[in-house]
Amino acid sequence: MSHQDKRICNGLSNFIGRFRKQFAPITAALLAGSLMLPSANVAAEPSMEALQKVLKGQIGLMKPELQEKVQGLSQDTKMSLMAILAMHNRYSNEATMRQVMLEVFADYQSMAMGIMTDSTEMTADSARRLANHRIPVGGLLPYLGMENITDDRLAVLDGFNSSVEGNAIKLAAAADAGDMATAASLLGQVSSGCVGCHAVFRSKLGNQTYCVNPIPSIWRTL
Repeated sequence: MSHQDKRICNGLSNFIGRFRKQFAPITAALLAGSLMLPSANVAAEPSMEALQKVLKGQIGLMKPELQEKVQGLSQDTKMSLMAILAMHNRYSNEATMRQVMLEVFADYQSMAMGIMTDSTEMTADSARRLANHRIPVGGLLPYLGMENITDDRLAVLDGFNSSVEGNAIKLAAAADAGDMATAASLLGQVSSGCVGCHAVFRSKLGNQTYCVNPIPSIWRTL
């Protein structure tokens, strides 16, 4: 591990317990969907080793100028980003942010169809897929624009994450219980979170200016 990698990973062991406590209810809700083998619909709680491996890989794809910006983030911001990362177990080596967003939109549509057709299984499965969407190649930060890699700008991600992934998990639980009225009411909250996040970051989503090769150049516009 390089010196820069160590600096970002340094202190991870100290705050990993803090964000796991903070997101324990969400993690529990994710795991409630399946207590057997982890699937694409359910995020298994990642180990410290797994998180460090993912983080190291993401750092390795960042250009030096982005690495420098990430290094300058506060510990609270890094903790928040790691908390979001820890909620997912689908880390793509290929998909860009825009491609991931297309998958999320497909899951949202499937959720809506499940509610409209009173299909509890379709609704719950789609909601859990959305909540555990892929993390794009290089992680989230390379797609957000260099001007947004600040403590103030990234602070909004917690709220968007709760609004989208958090409410998707609640929606799945409501569908499992057969409470489709509650599921329907949560659909709008998920949508509001998506719109809010897009209002802040969408102009940058899909671009990979701050990811290094060997990501194929054709994907930079997808």
